[in-house]
Amino acid sequence: MKAKILLIIGIGILSSCQHKQVNNSVDLNTLYKESTITLFKARPSSSTMFGLDEQLAGGKFGHRLADFSPDAEAKLRHGLRLINHQLSSLNTTDDNTAVMQNLTRYFSGNQAFDIGYIDVWMGLSAFVVNQINGPLIDVPNTMITNQQINNLDDANDYIHRLDHFDLFVENILAKISADSDKEWVPPLVIVNKSIKAMKSFIKPDPNKHPFVKSFANKIDKVTTINPQQKLELISKVKTLVTNKVYPAYKSVVTQLNDLTLSARTDSGIWSQPGGEAFYKDAVKILGDTDLTPAQIHQLGLDEVHRITKEMDRILQAQGTSDGTVGQRMTEINDDPKFLYEDSDKGRKLLLKDINGYIDEISSRMDEQFATRPKYAIEVRKFPKSREESAPGGMYTNPPLDGSAPGIYWINLRDIKANPKFDLKTLTYHEAIPGHHWQVALNLEQDSLPMLRRIAPYNAYVEGWALYSEKVAAEMGMYENDPYSDLGRLKAELFRAVRLVVDTGLHYKRWSREKAITYMAETTGTVESDVVAEIERYMVWPGQALGYKLGMINILKLRAEAKQQLGDKFDIKGFHDLVLLGGAVPMEVLNTKVVNWVKSQQ
Repeated sequence: MKAKILLIIGIGILSSCQHKQVNNSVDLNTLYKESTITLFKARPSSSTMFGLDEQLAGGKFGHRLADFSPDAEAKLRHGLRLINHQLSSLNTTDDNTAVMQNLTRYFSGNQAFDIGYIDVWMGLSAFVVNQINGPLIDVPNTMITNQQINNLDDANDYIHRLDHFDLFVENILAKISADSDKEWVPPLVIVNKSIKAMKSFIKPDPNKHPFVKSFANKIDKVTTINPQQKLELISKVKTLVTNKVYPAYKSVVTQLNDLTLSARTDSGIWSQPGGEAFYKDAVKILGDTDLTPAQIHQLGLDEVHRITKEMDRILQAQGTSDGTVGQRMTEINDDPKFLYEDSDKGRKLLLKDINGYIDEISSRMDEQFATRPKYAIEVRKFPKSREESAPGGMYTNPPLDGSAPGIYWINLRDIKANPKFDLKTLTYHEAIPGHHWQVALNLEQDSLPMLRRIAPYNAYVEGWALYSEKVAAEMGMYENDPYSDLGRLKAELFRAVRLVVDTGLHYKRWSREKAITYMAETTGTVESDVVAEIERYMVWPGQALGYKLGMINILKLRAEAKQQLGDKFDIKGFHDLVLLGGAVPMEVLNTKVVNWVKSQQ
């Protein structure tokens, strides 16, 4: 009941005419389906990414691009809020209803803010154009990576999307203008980095652009299209990239250049109109916590202190004692024995080692887990056009039908940012038993409503991935490898530092430079990674909080269950409990574990 009240408050008061639309006799499954259709009809490229059938996606979608204009965004949010209100008005104790109610709130954003855009992963995302995500980055990535071409109709769908890129971009520019009219503008450094990202996307010769290369590679495998047709279709793609895509992105650069005149030099979301309230909501939604920013900041400082002491013990045992932990980690990071060769050969060896780590831990997962996902995992390096602003590692899900694997992306722009002792931990986080294991199992739960199968709850998803790093350590994956264990602690320290710098930027009003200095000096991470990280937090307020807060809560639940069950505690049963019900808010997970403990007793 408490969660229901919070959600109703979160979406605001509906008008009397909207109340009349609520029908308590509406079938729950109908509402669940309507929520899926409402979201995905507005986000056709996400339907492509998940491989939805047309019924769930609200009709044929492979040829369409999303409309991010102010009116379309308002329509999407309004539709989801109506469904949210219907769900909150139903008298039911069904778990699905509570989670679906929460999800429709998540995807409709805070009613107090009509800025930004609704992202199928982030919910309300502050800036429709930025250096790291948004439709101008995510839609092309989906088309290049996920859009399948198995016949002539598929090829024409791809071409149809390219043919409408001018309108797609025009609507995004209208959203930028509407937000800037409300004085909601990204920080100046972010605008400049976004300009760089847009220019990077259209830097290649159009004939060699990923849009063209990907299409050509895919269509080459289609046996039902004759060679002459293939050449003609590829020629169409080249023409559209040249005449539609490139000019559209140049117009984005022009508008962003104009935006530099009004962009703020302050780094935190607090400097935006109503920014403090926006951050408070982001902390609640993405951090999934009732802690205040001040409490989270202090928790981060405490965790930094604890983890640093653990790292110091390992460093001392390896004969490294001079300087701070951050300074010593910087020195180790520069040691040639921990670095791959800065060449194509070195990068190939790095990818080979990562695949080896996946194979090694996969062979041992039955020790801790009763259920294996059926989806495959593949390691890929980020394309050159994305390296500058992309994170160190990232995971993207497979389509529902398993026709393509989940992808663990790694950024190889700076070989020093990938020392050998970091890679085990990054792999456990992004692949197994982290994101891929959790997301793949979530997708397989076909008895759940579709929105629950793709639920992106930040604290749960990122908390699980960070928890997975510790599980790998408990499985002995770092045994006789103290430097990789040091890399694991460095990664956990990194997430603790995130609690400090995210609240520092958005609550304590730190500058970008202060946040960069603190993170670099505390963790010993290379500057290129630190700068990219801090600028990421600047455009994703609150997202960085989910990792540590989620991990802490999962560990707390496990410890309490162990204490109460004693010899009856089954780690495989616990992991099944957490994973097979899908991603959920922490309040729901807490209740599930309490009930499970009672049933085991």
